[in-house]
Amino acid sequence: MSFQNLQLNKPILKAVFEQNYLEPTKVQIQVIPFVLSKKDIIVSAQTGTGKTAAFALPILQLLFDKQNSKKRAKKIRALIISPTRELALQIFENFEAYGKYTNLRIAAVYGGMSIEPQKEKLEKGVDILIATPGRLLDLHKQQIVNLDTVEILVLDEADLMLDMGFIDDVKKINRLCPEQKQQLLFSATMPYKVTQLANTLLKNPEKIEITPATIITKNVHQILYYTPKPKKIALCLHLLRNTIKGSILIFRRTKYGVDKLEQTLLKNNYSVATIHGDKTQNARQEALLKFKNNDVNILIATDVAARGIDIHSLDAVINFDIPRTPETYVHRIGRTGRAQKTGVSHSFCAADEKQYIIAIQKLINVPLFIKENHPYPLDPKATPEVHKKKGSKHRKGRKSEASKKKKKRWY
Repeated sequence: MSFQNLQLNKPILKAVFEQNYLEPTKVQIQVIPFVLSKKDIIVSAQTGTGKTAAFALPILQLLFDKQNSKKRAKKIRALIISPTRELALQIFENFEAYGKYTNLRIAAVYGGMSIEPQKEKLEKGVDILIATPGRLLDLHKQQIVNLDTVEILVLDEADLMLDMGFIDDVKKINRLCPEQKQQLLFSATMPYKVTQLANTLLKNPEKIEITPATIITKNVHQILYYTPKPKKIALCLHLLRNTIKGSILIFRRTKYGVDKLEQTLLKNNYSVATIHGDKTQNARQEALLKFKNNDVNILIATDVAARGIDIHSLDAVINFDIPRTPETYVHRIGRTGRAQKTGVSHSFCAADEKQYIIAIQKLINVPLFIKENHPYPLDPKATPEVHKKKGSKHRKGRKSEASKKKKKRWY
């Protein structure tokens, strides 16, 4: 199968070949014909499967074939909604590369950056707009954005969109677009809430599923360490000193966890950068650039901040906190072992995370190598910690002295 077999036109094919794409991926083979035939689709596919090109290439062709110079002024014809700034920027860059010879106008709007340059771009006229929900609705409220002419609406990373609390924004954006439009929904995972959203918005969609089990590369050696939660930092330092080398991406569940681990590694003279939701867009882009340029060799991130960032030549992934959903684990370790290179994933599992490992094993159907000979093993008899609410006794009817004191806030 070649890209020519997918009925793409010459301007699109020329741009595709300049990107050195030789053959379409599985998701592209299945998605592109449905988009070109103007059908609604719901697609389950992980990052790294080529799904951005799967919707970008046919959208560019559909709009290119229907160009009308008399109707170009300021009319948004395709809208792609992305949950994160990094992903929105990456999608924008892909659209610009693929649409190089189409003369279509493409723009991206997202938070964390000045809104004025984005306004200026929109006022000149845009055919394809990539946007995060909050910034898009801000621009609509200011009457800068009009969605009355949208022909194609794409919801990318829908599972993350809902996890971040954007469901109401997504529904509002859908209502602001014309009722008669083509809708494409892409999601790395397909939990019930995503299926429910798809059933609400899409009309008789074609369903395409690229299963996670087929995506786990054989080039990733998966190592599991059972260790007490308080010993995870010590284990991480031990491995960084003795075992794990090169370019390393460490995942933590919370922003606080990212910051805490960063402080520890900096004190131990490691070169580190971090990204999470509380950082400005400029700070996040600067951290990512440092990591890509090898100015630092360790990047610590939350899943939300890391979704959509494109990192090549990654030597190792550390799951400092085991993800609660097995699909997230697949997404994380898929960052290494790409392009026929070998990679390693290291996962630290405490007693209260064993249930997540069971779910991961069930999904991927690939055994994880359990590393038993390390300095901080977990007692096999250890049970999950029970977190009791502080001050639960004798609280009814009165406040504790601590709660009466005015807390000092740090910004």
